[in-house]
Amino acid sequence: MKKKRDILFLCQFFYPEYISSAQLPYDTVLALRDAGFSVGALCGYPREYAEGGKVPTKEDADGIHIHRLKYIQTGRAGFLGRIVNYFSFTFHVLLHLPEIGKYRAVVVYSNPPILPWIASWAKSLFGTKLVFVSYDLYPEVATVTNTLREGSVICRLMNHINKCVFRRADRVVALSSEQKNCILRTRNAVDELVTVIPNWYRDEGGLRDREENRFRELTAGRFVVSYFGNMGTMQDMDTILGAIRALGKEKDIFFLFAGHGNKMEKLREIIASEGIENVRIHSFLHGQDFQDALAVSDCALISLEKGATGLCVPSKTYSYMMQGIPLLAIMDECDIVRDIQSGAGLWVRNGESERLAKAVRFLRDNPEKARDMRRKCRELYLQKYTTEICTGKYVSLFRELLHPETGEENEL
Repeated sequence: MKKKRDILFLCQFFYPEYISSAQLPYDTVLALRDAGFSVGALCGYPREYAEGGKVPTKEDADGIHIHRLKYIQTGRAGFLGRIVNYFSFTFHVLLHLPEIGKYRAVVVYSNPPILPWIASWAKSLFGTKLVFVSYDLYPEVATVTNTLREGSVICRLMNHINKCVFRRADRVVALSSEQKNCILRTRNAVDELVTVIPNWYRDEGGLRDREENRFRELTAGRFVVSYFGNMGTMQDMDTILGAIRALGKEKDIFFLFAGHGNKMEKLREIIASEGIENVRIHSFLHGQDFQDALAVSDCALISLEKGATGLCVPSKTYSYMMQGIPLLAIMDECDIVRDIQSGAGLWVRNGESERLAKAVRFLRDNPEKARDMRRKCRELYLQKYTTEICTGKYVSLFRELLHPETGEENEL
């Protein structure tokens, strides 16, 4: 009988895509490979977030066996489009279910929300150890924003999936202590099996503004307030919009936004209709463009709707901390807020637009305080959120899971 490989990553997005939900699994795979594990990925074929050029459906890249599945991709603009994407990818994974059985363990992510169900079947059929990484908690992320009604058919399906997955999971990874507490409270999970491993961002060593930076002329001489990433149902864009309106006539303050999500176009329309001139909203930035945008940022906004902490985590936080950008958070109290309260930025609650505007003015008018916050952000990043620290926790998890007697690395 052919010897099984160690760990398969089951995820919709993977290398060479550049969004965080592709980059984070890839970073984890690299760390596990370097620790001596044999690893592979069963993932979606890149289209929406990949650079131009043909990508093979199967390849062995630097010791990683990658199998990319082609499926229907309609973009992420609407709820229906996302549902089509989710079901199409999950269906194609189901057709390749025996591939999971070739591995001793499978890592599956909470997005798409039906995918973990497939991994739980593999656990039952093949005895594959199951590690579930909770990026978002479903159906709560949909019900808290009224995207879905509690008790609806989809909610009942998701609750059934949760019972199957959490009953069969050998390990669960939560992104924050709030998320772990929520899992323990609502999923009947065992405390010892739930590990908190936050997301991270690759260390660029503190980015420097370049002569060729496309944002330099646009932002020159102004205090730049940035927002990058998702502007969707879980983000509190209303509080941010209120602060923009309060600061709209202060020409030395500039708002630089970039990302995607179902609230982005509405925000664009409001900014245009009200004639607010100190705001620019770009589409999703990546690579050098994103690094250039970080380099001109004086502070960065992160937000979650009220009641959303514990259900998801704004992953762009760690790119801001890497760069040493003071954080302005709009959310309930959580791990990120506690980092901020240690000196990494300022915090307001949902709906406090005037306080948010005052926080922006405070950072603009107190550059020494802002410099202290920059240093604290970078310090916290180096202490807690580097790629090496966070992926190292996954390595430890799998040494314990696959080699419980010795905790030693696998020998290839």
